[in-house]
Amino acid sequence: MTALTKSLLDASEAIKNVSSRLSDIDVENALSLLEECSKLQGKLVISGVGKSGIVARKIAATFSSFGLTSIYLNPLDALHGDLGVLCSKDLCILISNSGETEELISLISHIKRRQIPIISMVGRRNSYISKNSDVNLESFVSRETCPLNLAPTTSTSVAMAIGDALAINWVERKGVSSHDFAINHPAGSLGKRLTVTSLDLMIPKENLNPLMLNSNLQEIINSITKDGIGCGWVKDEKTDTLLGIITDGDLRRGLENNNFKDWANIKASDLMSKNPRVVDESCLAINALKIMEDFENEITVLPIVKKGVGQNSFLGFLRIHDLIQAGF
Repeated sequence: MTALTKSLLDASEAIKNVSSRLSDIDVENALSLLEECSKLQGKLVISGVGKSGIVARKIAATFSSFGLTSIYLNPLDALHGDLGVLCSKDLCILISNSGETEELISLISHIKRRQIPIISMVGRRNSYISKNSDVNLESFVSRETCPLNLAPTTSTSVAMAIGDALAINWVERKGVSSHDFAINHPAGSLGKRLTVTSLDLMIPKENLNPLMLNSNLQEIINSITKDGIGCGWVKDEKTDTLLGIITDGDLRRGLENNNFKDWANIKASDLMSKNPRVVDESCLAINALKIMEDFENEITVLPIVKKGVGQNSFLGFLRIHDLIQAGF
């Protein structure tokens, strides 16, 4: 076993031991305080010193990503003016392995004066911070992974794990959806998957040349060629109802199945695919791509229609080329 493997196993064992010691009552009380803070639209304010401060920042970022406004409060700055960010609707989490961190102890009376509840993550249940908290989630570790048993390593892993577990359980209780999560993650591949819709990437009908049922072969070829998307749409003469689409494949098959002497008599109605597969404008782009790929014969162009109206209101075409170009 390598030293790296042993360190990872030691950390995982410490997390396992802490999880077995956590009181169900304490966990329930902590989650209730988080729910109340969210209900009051307060902030989750997390503080720690040194490595615990770094853990506090990460936990705050995790809760913020799920929609609960969370900030890291530097305890030293707090005593020099930053206490002004606190209000009675807030909830504080204090992180300290010893439970005797002087900078955090100095904060407690000021937090209580504002009638703000405190959740602590400390390694010693009988410590000052633990005794002066509304809820303590004990994070005791027998030793640090550090060979000197000095640098915060295992203890920070445990505190981070507790913070993540709290966030996950709060998310489940709050009923946070993937859409809610996406609102706070608009950038990157995750944001694209959860927010970009077919409407965002489609080529609008205003940029397309519609065909009628009686459009001839030359008009069909001109429309498909001019639009440059390899597909044309056939509409009702009086409305924007989508009657069918004509793809490059439909055109080739139509020419192949008809004697060239009869090509002059071919109409759009003879070539079009009636009742094509469509999606409405709210369909996520990633789901539209799956529809294209999972179709019996992979399709490269998908008609977009107005939600609730269907083919009676054609909006535009979504091309697989545009989806790939957008990073899907």
